[in-house]
Amino acid sequence: MTDILIVTHVDYCPPGHLARVLDVQQRAFTVVRADLGELEAVDLDRPKAVAVMGGPMSVNDPLPWIGAEIAALRHFIRRDIPVIGHCLGGQLLAKALGASVHRMPYTEIGWQPLSRRDLPERSPWLAHAPEEFPVFQWHSDTFGLPEGARWLLSSPWCPNQGFSWGDKVLALQGHPELDEELVRLWTTDWAHLLDETQPSQQGRPYMLQDLESRVAAQLRVAEGIYRHWLGLAFGD
Repeated sequence: MTDILIVTHVDYCPPGHLARVLDVQQRAFTVVRADLGELEAVDLDRPKAVAVMGGPMSVNDPLPWIGAEIAALRHFIRRDIPVIGHCLGGQLLAKALGASVHRMPYTEIGWQPLSRRDLPERSPWLAHAPEEFPVFQWHSDTFGLPEGARWLLSSPWCPNQGFSWGDKVLALQGHPELDEELVRLWTTDWAHLLDETQPSQQGRPYMLQDLESRVAAQLRVAEGIYRHWLGLAFGD
């Protein structure tokens, strides 16, 4: 067990670029699969920083491990350690903080421009980010804002794209952790789920246009978020 815990839920939603950031900084981390019950073996008082990744399931699905993960997140929140949630992870954090998570009338898929809602007073989580930047999306559920949360981000198809709660909790609806390899993998393996007749979805050719520059812009924002997360945990 290490001081950094990454919780995943399926093999094709890995830590992605977050793992590369940690490797470059030579910070050891532990990855567990909550859906396989691996979170049960974790000493919840050990981690100093936690990241929760995505997955295709809903927080409202009747799966026994979901309740256990929400309880673990509440424990981390009580410990006042920095926690970041990505997509499903953000929805799990919202649920842990008492907010609703519900199905949207459509699925948001593709590159969406995220607009900051923390201006003119900038959130420290986004101090490095431009007023608008692209983030890759693939979700049908969305979270409400917990009581006391600060609304940070929105997109044209999903108003609640991100919130912070207190100083150390950040919930994101999108996937800033995705690199080029993962975008190509998802748009290939999940192509049968795409429906370009829905205006909230983009076709695979469009999603792969200017991929290098889109991913680069996304990862610049992601790296700033991860630096702040690590700074909160380790003071550097």
